[in-house]
Amino acid sequence: MQEKVINKANLILTFFIFLTIFLNSFVFFKQPFEFQFGYIIYLPLLPVFMTRYGFNKRILMVFFILLITGIFGVIIGTNVSSQFFKVYIGLMMSYFFYYYVILEYNENIELLFKWYLKGAYITALIGAFQFVAFQIGFTPGYNFGWILNKWSFTPGGNFGLRINSIFAEPTHLAAVLSPAFFVSIYNLFVKEPLFINRIQSFVIVIIYMLSFSGLGQIGMFLTFLMFAINFGLVRYVFILVPLAIILFNFLYNNVKDFRERYDGIIELYTTGKFVLGKTHGSSFILYNNFHVAIKNFQSNPIFGSGIGSHPVAFEKYSLAKNIAVYGFDFNSADANSMLLRLISETGIFGVAIFLIIIFKGYVKRDEENESFHWLVSNGILIMILLNLFRQGHYFLNGFPFFVLMYIYNKISYNKFIEEKTNATPVANQEVK
Repeated sequence: MQEKVINKANLILTFFIFLTIFLNSFVFFKQPFEFQFGYIIYLPLLPVFMTRYGFNKRILMVFFILLITGIFGVIIGTNVSSQFFKVYIGLMMSYFFYYYVILEYNENIELLFKWYLKGAYITALIGAFQFVAFQIGFTPGYNFGWILNKWSFTPGGNFGLRINSIFAEPTHLAAVLSPAFFVSIYNLFVKEPLFINRIQSFVIVIIYMLSFSGLGQIGMFLTFLMFAINFGLVRYVFILVPLAIILFNFLYNNVKDFRERYDGIIELYTTGKFVLGKTHGSSFILYNNFHVAIKNFQSNPIFGSGIGSHPVAFEKYSLAKNIAVYGFDFNSADANSMLLRLISETGIFGVAIFLIIIFKGYVKRDEENESFHWLVSNGILIMILLNLFRQGHYFLNGFPFFVLMYIYNKISYNKFIEEKTNATPVANQEVK
């Protein structure tokens, strides 16, 4: 493994692989599909990796089923061929590419996660530069629209802007940096930090908070929840509950966007009524996609209506069809939530796959078998949950890479436990 990362060629390869995760705010063209930077890496490397490693039968079987159900959806009119193949091909390429990446690095999850954290730290440093540039009025230093054509400046927060660094929006930063935030919080409270040092951890935590992202705020709560689960829920519940209440009250009373979103969601899910000009637009968009997903699921419960079909269902079931206001069809392509999109497009089949991955792949902290695995597992689980809740794009920002790392982290942990169990005093003496 060391040889692979020391030689220059493999360092360059690693650099470009992680650019596919952190640099998605630039596209080369948008029609007939968004050609992102990642495709420049996928296209030349996939044939090489395929020849070297062949195909994973389980992944291949899942995509075969998705292919059959997608084509069936096109035939019966619940999907359109252009949308299906665009999403299907991109999704399949992403999962196989990142599967090959893990094999290329000998399933060394510790190493890959360290590289991810390096990328997260660099991204946070750029975010810090963005914050300072905004405070002194240096426009090119905080508004990256001049170089990133899918990037947008987001005003708000307590300092006039919401940090998004090189990501298209603060929500993307909150999703991608959530595992790094989890590890960073851990590092700030232990004697010996893991993966990155305390200063790097502190920078990541501050920038994560300065995104003022609603998704990031959920990520903070999940972080505290995961620590409570791993260090003893009963022992820390008296700390966690008051802390959660204090955090909620602070956000509700000091962050206008959070308060409006929360009030809008509560009103919609309790009354089902939308008041134009009063109900928060983002809250309605999420609720509307929830309504569309449930209606579409009721018509196609087992396999859904096919990958990429949610826009067709949206046109059929949307509550906003008669609202003549621009913007209420936002996120119709990705359902504003991966869970809602899975429910709509893949039905019980797709949702079951993710539930199996989440529960079978989880690693809880074990004091007797202390290792890095529980940190990786819990950090990535937070990212998966955040994407399921609020990010509808199946493979944006390298999401398949983290799903696969979550799976292979559990495999690595099982090997670690097996080796420790099989270790003998003689073997330990020889190692010494």
